[in-house]
Amino acid sequence: MTKSFSSDIDIVVVDTNVVSYIWKRDTRGTLYTPHLTGRQWLMAAQTFAELEAWPLKNGWGAARHEALRNYLNNYTFAEVDKAVCLQWAKVQANAKRIGRLISEADAWIAATALAFAAPLITHNPDDFKYVPGLTVISEK
Repeated sequence: MTKSFSSDIDIVVVDTNVVSYIWKRDTRGTLYTPHLTGRQWLMAAQTFAELEAWPLKNGWGAARHEALRNYLNNYTFAEVDKAVCLQWAKVQANAKRIGRLISEADAWIAATALAFAAPLITHNPDDFKYVPGLTVISEK
């Protein structure tokens, strides 16, 4: 079961590390510009949660936290639903079956990409190399 948007724009799921690089203006973020241009950027719930934890863990002020939230508005939030949950279960079960465990966080991000039949843009391709059916785009 895959999901889709009604637009003609290709969608991509953007992993937390790439979102982070762009936000921080890290030079690695520019590596991904060609893969993002002209596409709709989809953010897994896991990525949103990880990024929202930054200000809480690091004691950011309200202005900096608001700036992060404004930046995150550039992404379409992918809610967790039955389709994403089913893909997560499949990712986890496959990883256990083949003896190549994947973190729960990475499994949620992979599940989001699989549920939307979208490629995943990540700087950590090895985290996802044993996920069947997942298209990974990386500049690493």
